[in-house]
Amino acid sequence: MIDFQKGFRRSVVAGAGSYLPETIVTNRDLEQKLATSDEWIVQRTGITQRHIAGPDETTSTLGLRAARAALRDAGLEASDIDLVIVATSTPDFTFPSVATQIQFGLGMTGGAAFDLQAVCSGFVFAVATADKFLMSGSHRRALVIGAETFSRIVDWEDRTTCVLFGDGAGAIVLEAAPGEGTVLDRGVLTSHLRSDGRHREKLYVDGGPSSTRTTGHLRMSGKEVFRHAVGMVTDVMADAFAATGTSAADLDWFVPHQANRRIIDSSAEKLGIAPAKVVVTVDRHANTSAASIPLALCVARDDGRIKRGDLVMIEAMGGGFTWGSALIRW
Repeated sequence: MIDFQKGFRRSVVAGAGSYLPETIVTNRDLEQKLATSDEWIVQRTGITQRHIAGPDETTSTLGLRAARAALRDAGLEASDIDLVIVATSTPDFTFPSVATQIQFGLGMTGGAAFDLQAVCSGFVFAVATADKFLMSGSHRRALVIGAETFSRIVDWEDRTTCVLFGDGAGAIVLEAAPGEGTVLDRGVLTSHLRSDGRHREKLYVDGGPSSTRTTGHLRMSGKEVFRHAVGMVTDVMADAFAATGTSAADLDWFVPHQANRRIIDSSAEKLGIAPAKVVVTVDRHANTSAASIPLALCVARDDGRIKRGDLVMIEAMGGGFTWGSALIRW
């Protein structure tokens, strides 16, 4: 049990890391197999390419690479971690969890490890969950990982969905540290999560062990998802601003789920976030579901945009529907 003298703690980002498969599939590549075009894909989504996991790669192997990179960045060993949470909708197996496989791959034999499934919102949900563990004092350091191999569940004959997704993994290390209880503290300042199961038919996978005994394929009503997305994510972002007494003007960086460039631009515009503050990787990564936010965080941190002390908003919406936001002082 952690016992800080002042009694207040924050979950501070101590390190970050990512991994993308080597194989890149461009829109031009897809033109050879599908009745689609680079122009059509870019105009509707902003995507130009995506990374695809190789035959010997799985969600856990991608996540393990990202976890190791995050630990190196934090200057920590696996033995320093006592909690592993993996956000994923594409596990290697029904069970055991991806998290326990990554735990094993890191050589960890202690602590807790489990998966969290909230589809594209998974990383935000995982950050919020880890934050609650660390804030309670029950755990000291958490590996929070978003890892996906959506290429394994898309229907490669459905040009409206298969062009949207890619594979990858990103991770951060969250560490409990003393705070003053103000918005100037480093760490997770607030998180807001929502779910509404009425919208299942708009974005789902048409298989599962209890229903069809198959993996199934992703199915989506794109217009319906777009119609709900902007309003839902901007609402939880507004909640974050209200909870902290901040505004869009205070943000240094907005790192949204990388699903569609039009959704990203519309959300930023609705809240008055300047385009220069928006981190966009959907063009290079496509939609990597729960991995998209940590991948984007790593890109912006590695290229020097996100710096210590910056105020960063993350948000996402996923199938279910699920959606959420978290405001983090880097």
